[in-house]
Amino acid sequence: QVQLVESGGGVSPSGGSRKLSCVASGEIETINTIGWWRQAPGQEREPVAEKIPGDHELYADSVRGRFAIETDSTKKTMTLQMNNLKPEDSGVYFCKSEASTKDSPFRFFTYWGQGIQVTVSS
Repeated sequence: QVQLVESGGGVSPSGGSRKLSCVASGEIETINTIGWWRQAPGQEREPVAEKIPGDHELYADSVRGRFAIETDSTKKTMTLQMNNLKPEDSGVYFCKSEASTKDSPFRFFTYWGQGIQVTVSS
């Protein structure tokens, strides 16, 4: 199993900055992708930023240029630097990963963290 634990949530003013962290643990063999999704009240969960194989980074149009994702070489530690925050960035942020485990190294499954609240006040 793979556990993902987020931290760094809280309340920020509009225009402010916040950094989220996600740490992956467990019997991890390989992390293929890792990233952040968010869900606002009454809305579907949506992708925010993701690091994919080849060290490429994907960003939602709404956050490109304001958010930056970083990972260590193993992708077990990930941060999301959020700058120039807007009220519409508010929501529960989830860490998501596609990973394999030591007992099944060639099979990749999707894992989610519990989520962490980010609120941007207007």
